[in-house]
Amino acid sequence: MTAQHIVMNFATPPSIEDLQVIAHEIIETLPDELLEYTDKLVLEIEEFPDEATEQEHNIEDPFEMLLLFKNGKELYPGVERKHSNEEDILILFRRPILDMWCESCDDLFGLIRQVMIEELGRVHEFHDQDISDMIGRHYQRLL
Repeated sequence: MTAQHIVMNFATPPSIEDLQVIAHEIIETLPDELLEYTDKLVLEIEEFPDEATEQEHNIEDPFEMLLLFKNGKELYPGVERKHSNEEDILILFRRPILDMWCESCDDLFGLIRQVMIEELGRVHEFHDQDISDMIGRHYQRLL
């Protein structure tokens, strides 16, 4: 996949396709500790979590869920698939991410990278301090 760079003019909000490009660029720049978990990671962008996802995660407001990791080996939480070649999926929810971006006034690329580090670190059982360290190293590179 060739690298694409998005130049946003802020006349329109970033599209699903724009966020797809950003997320793929971020995958290539994640901390080394997380790279081993991204070889077969599939990235998807959706507008909002669906109703079943909201119910499963006890979400009352769809803007609360920025992204979701689905383990390719699980059919339902705790129930493994019979086929082990299923891919892990990281779903980013466009509207909640854009809402957080508008509220925080942070750099969009940096914001998405931070939530991806937090989610991947959490699902792969990194300690909170390790996740904070990875995020901190990310911000030092931006300076």
